[in-house]
Amino acid sequence: MNIAVVGANGRIGKQLIKLLQQNEEHSPRAIVRKKEQAETFQNKGIQSSLVDLEGTVEQIREGLDGADAVIFTAGSGGHTDSDKTLLVDLDGAVKTMEAAKQAEIKRFIIVSALQAHNRENWNESLKPYYAAKHFADKALEQSGLTYTIIRPGGLLDEPGTGQVAASENLSRGSIPREDVAKTVVASIAEEHTYNRGFDLTSGSEPIEEAVKNIG
Repeated sequence: MNIAVVGANGRIGKQLIKLLQQNEEHSPRAIVRKKEQAETFQNKGIQSSLVDLEGTVEQIREGLDGADAVIFTAGSGGHTDSDKTLLVDLDGAVKTMEAAKQAEIKRFIIVSALQAHNRENWNESLKPYYAAKHFADKALEQSGLTYTIIRPGGLLDEPGTGQVAASENLSRGSIPREDVAKTVVASIAEEHTYNRGFDLTSGSEPIEEAVKNIG
């Protein structure tokens, strides 16, 4: 499958591109917003498209054309104001869903945040971020796309263990970004993840098994 990774220059995105490039069943396309980012990926032999998530749905669709699936892992970043969170994490995600439908792409995976579906458990200091994730996820559920919503806990830059906990509800926890990326890749063709969302933290179950056994 040709997989469009939106937010490919982010820390999870870069892990995804690397894993997809190594995977014989998939080929990645890096969806990025800066020319120098696109050139960096192209120099590594990776197809890339320039897309501004604050642009139009049509412009995003052009960047997705030819893809078989979309992974949305873009974000405004931890140093931006709430307006950018609204425009990128929420509206950018929804426009990408609309663009995928226009491009007749059925498969869509979004990286959300632990317990984004439960308002009562949102981090008080990150409420705008959680609200953006919550409503982007809701839009995806109602989009008609074959979706998977992956809600990881606190993100770590340490090496992955390959062992996770995946469940519709997990109270708290953290996880290396590498293991998030591996779970995303394992979910692409795993029908047990279709049209459902789940929390994800480090745990004791191998990733390939965890995505088959989400409860």
